[in-house]
Amino acid sequence: MKKLHSFHIPVMGIGFTADTPLKVSHLGIDSAISLVDDILLEKLRKMYCNMFELPYQEIDNSQPDFRAKRITSYLDMIHDVTEDKFNQLKEVNKSCTDELKHYFNLLPSTSEIKSQFMNAISDTFNLDKAKKFFTEHLVKGSIDVNIMTKVDKDHFNDKEKLPAEYNDAHAALRGYANSNLSSSLILSAGMNPHLFSYLENFKDFYPDATGYIKKKVILKVSDYRSALIQGKILAKKGIWISEFRIESGLNCGGHAFATNGLLLGPILNEFTVNKQVLTNELHELLTKALKTKEYHVPATALPIKITAQGGVGTSEEHEFLLSKYNLDSIGWGTPFLLVPEATAVDNETLQQLVGAKEEDLYLSDISPLGVPFNSLKGNTKDEEKYRNIAKNRPGSACPKKFVALDKEFTEEGLCTASRQYQHLKIKQLDAQGLDAIDYKKELDKITVKSCTCVGLGTSALLKYNLDTKTEGRGVSICPGPNMAYFSKVMSLKEMTAHIYGEIKNIVSAKRPHIFVKELTIYVDYITKKFNESPVISNKREEKYFTTFINNLKEGVTYYEELLAETKGYFEASKSTIKDSLEAELNRLKALSLQVEQAVQVTT
Repeated sequence: MKKLHSFHIPVMGIGFTADTPLKVSHLGIDSAISLVDDILLEKLRKMYCNMFELPYQEIDNSQPDFRAKRITSYLDMIHDVTEDKFNQLKEVNKSCTDELKHYFNLLPSTSEIKSQFMNAISDTFNLDKAKKFFTEHLVKGSIDVNIMTKVDKDHFNDKEKLPAEYNDAHAALRGYANSNLSSSLILSAGMNPHLFSYLENFKDFYPDATGYIKKKVILKVSDYRSALIQGKILAKKGIWISEFRIESGLNCGGHAFATNGLLLGPILNEFTVNKQVLTNELHELLTKALKTKEYHVPATALPIKITAQGGVGTSEEHEFLLSKYNLDSIGWGTPFLLVPEATAVDNETLQQLVGAKEEDLYLSDISPLGVPFNSLKGNTKDEEKYRNIAKNRPGSACPKKFVALDKEFTEEGLCTASRQYQHLKIKQLDAQGLDAIDYKKELDKITVKSCTCVGLGTSALLKYNLDTKTEGRGVSICPGPNMAYFSKVMSLKEMTAHIYGEIKNIVSAKRPHIFVKELTIYVDYITKKFNESPVISNKREEKYFTTFINNLKEGVTYYEELLAETKGYFEASKSTIKDSLEAELNRLKALSLQVEQAVQVTT
């Protein structure tokens, strides 16, 4: 059945959307759960089992394969509760009358199903007809899961390394594969060949005789090239990519994987132009792989969805992207952090988000993964970090170790935000005999890292008054730059009405257009990178900067042409957008000259 909403709620952090499906799936809205923290999921399962009077038996660390079992049990609980809620709606249960109205009120006024429903209840109400109508037309939101492929820590037993299937991402994959869900696995943060191969072990990821896939695969990518490469690798294994989820490289929440100066508009255009070629190529590879495995082979190519997310903030942008690039859905992440009906954000952090301005949201170096990370100044996890530094005890106790991936000092790995790792790195630094200025610079690079694998889940524990003895009360929060333009706590109805353009004045009038904002962030990013080391010492560095800048310039040209040919969208803001594009182009031209001069000096 076709989904009724044209947006989805992407995964956010580790805990912010951990229980979002329980709140929105029965209302027809797709959302995603992070599978990083099985300890958090186990705590939430216990809470919800008590709330819904379901049987609960703790899965502790003494049990074999406890991580996968926790994830399976949590997802099965989510599945069962949402199914029950959804079935009650379809049965027109009296206790769910208000929720049924809520379901339809969230739909846009242009929805054909909504109009049919309003007509049906305005006529003489017939219970049997109503049940038939709801059974045929109500759609449940997909309960998707997200695995960061690189967060795949090895596990050991008495210092003996266990097989790869016990690694964190592998166990999470197994936990999802063994669950009752029929939904999608979102793979993000790049390639993990071993994990990709592990997918082959589970029949739910393969199409049946009708082409139905119980557990689909979504690849979250930031450009066409990476989508094609990863898509081919998986197709050769018999795994179909049901959706390519394109995320803005820098204008997004959480980890920001900067493209080489490629902007969202040109990237989406490349997908639009090449979608059929991509589909055909992957279908051919899939067919060969399935024949080799002696599995069902689809008679025709299976569908591929193209979706986008990162920085969308108005209904006009939402509609334009859907229409121009023929997208299947738009992800709205950051603004949903201000919707308590949908996400798990503690009250103190919620108020910080409400008051956040442009200068409070920044691309940080705090992530132990070594990837730029969008963060909020003054978050309580960073405050905790600064207190530890002031006590001359930098670093976290590292209670969960999900990103203990650095193997410089131990075979089992350490997290670069941990106290143990930072102590050893500072010891190395002390031995270098640097002057005070250089020493401070290198010291800051070590101690800037924050314990995000704990901090990104703590907010959910605080919201529900659950035990934080192990984690502490510090919260990391990862909104995208878009948060600066949303300044109020919203109901789910207000948020969806904003998305569909049915209420005004939710977003700041000062908010730049999505394409302009992303361009500005990219120009800031590459300018900062150059200024950090304005000496270009080799051809590789020269190529990096010139390619990056040229891609941005080509992006500006693309947007200027797009603006000139676009009718019916952005009419009131075209001149402002054009002026902003020109201003950023001038910054790029000035930076190009600096790069050329740096190359000449080196030569």
